[in-house]
Amino acid sequence: MKGVGLVAAAFVALFCCSTASADDLWLPHAADATWTYQWSDSVYAVTPTLEKVTVKSQSGPSFVLAWTTDGLDNPADAVSSSGTVSFQDTNSGIVNTDWSSTPPPPAFPILCAQAASCGNALSSTLYNLIWGSRQPVLAEPLLQGLTWPGTGGAANDVSSTSTYVGRERVVVPAFPDGVLAARVESRITQAGALGDPYGSGTRTIWWVYGVGPVKIEFDHAGGGTAPITVATLQSTNQTPLSPPTDVDFFPFTQGSHLNYRWTNTKHLKQPETDRFVVDAVVNGTARLTLKSTSGPIKAVGSYGFSKRVDGITNLWGTTSSSTKLKFPPLGPAGAAQARRNHFVTALDLLTFGLNPILGANPKVGDHWATAKGSDDYSTYGVTGETQVVGMQRVRVPAGSFRALVVRSTLTQRGFPYGSGVRTAWFAARKGLVKLVFAHGDGSISTVELLK
Repeated sequence: MKGVGLVAAAFVALFCCSTASADDLWLPHAADATWTYQWSDSVYAVTPTLEKVTVKSQSGPSFVLAWTTDGLDNPADAVSSSGTVSFQDTNSGIVNTDWSSTPPPPAFPILCAQAASCGNALSSTLYNLIWGSRQPVLAEPLLQGLTWPGTGGAANDVSSTSTYVGRERVVVPAFPDGVLAARVESRITQAGALGDPYGSGTRTIWWVYGVGPVKIEFDHAGGGTAPITVATLQSTNQTPLSPPTDVDFFPFTQGSHLNYRWTNTKHLKQPETDRFVVDAVVNGTARLTLKSTSGPIKAVGSYGFSKRVDGITNLWGTTSSSTKLKFPPLGPAGAAQARRNHFVTALDLLTFGLNPILGANPKVGDHWATAKGSDDYSTYGVTGETQVVGMQRVRVPAGSFRALVVRSTLTQRGFPYGSGVRTAWFAARKGLVKLVFAHGDGSISTVELLK
């Protein structure tokens, strides 16, 4: 487990923004990428409008998309507009950082409390994309059951709750034979605008990996005759890719609990049982509280985990424990005795050594290793590697599960008990169901999910 000194930093991480990720293929932005959309509104823009979207600029994880209706042979009564929308790829998803454009048509609802200097509009495809959910536009990793809050509007007066519904095939002009898309539904609310209820309603976006949004439908509030805005992708030079798995092998569900039993063949022959409760979840970061319920160790504490594009990471672990048992020492060798690691709970055996614990979208063959000079190395003094081995049926007291097998080889120099081979089994929508740690001192720790 990590030491008490890391707790303050962990709580900061619980509420702060994450670092940038690599180019996000849910909204790719190669310099030559282009998309042409057609959109219309059943009340305010009945004549369909074609818009061409291009990549205006990019710098690191930040990029700007530009659109224009010029040169597309739009009818005279179609909407004429141009503008830019700025985005950033982050470790927790795609965020919108800025926008600018020509003014919306005068007939459109005013989406501010006053007409003067109103910075809101829904008169383009990209504006419908970011409305009500600028940060993030799309939360990631995109896993089954994911729901997230968002805000938007020039005055942050628009709020949303978005839910990843799942994958389905959608047919649009750019892909007439259909293409596999991730469907995200957002319930959007705006209060106090002159144009209410146009700024509120239900928006659905179909995202295609390697392409971006291929269809947007915004059913505005107001009943059966309320406007409906629809945008569809007409053409693009981007190619659909097979999306990463959306199975959640480490779910964060507030209020859920996990009960584990663990033993060691030499040092803990009488079973120890621990109860973990997910008592807080904020922006993809969860806090689990611990209480031992039976056995020779009495412990309480908490653990923090984050779920980001680069994987499931243990942010902190702090416990207070007492026992008459004598466990072998753990390192790191250069740390003061009070800063040494200890195995006193089932999760200590899982979080020990290196991050991430598991990739965000794991697949067979994935592997990662510790790096000297990293935070993990300074905390544990462990070198090693983790690899995703495959799927396997495993039976534990909680039931029978088809689980993802993840194996780590760990070496804590000078400490056999902190070295060895750890195998963990993760079940979809359940999390860790079994762990076996074959220690370098010849003992074997076993953790099993009870319920």
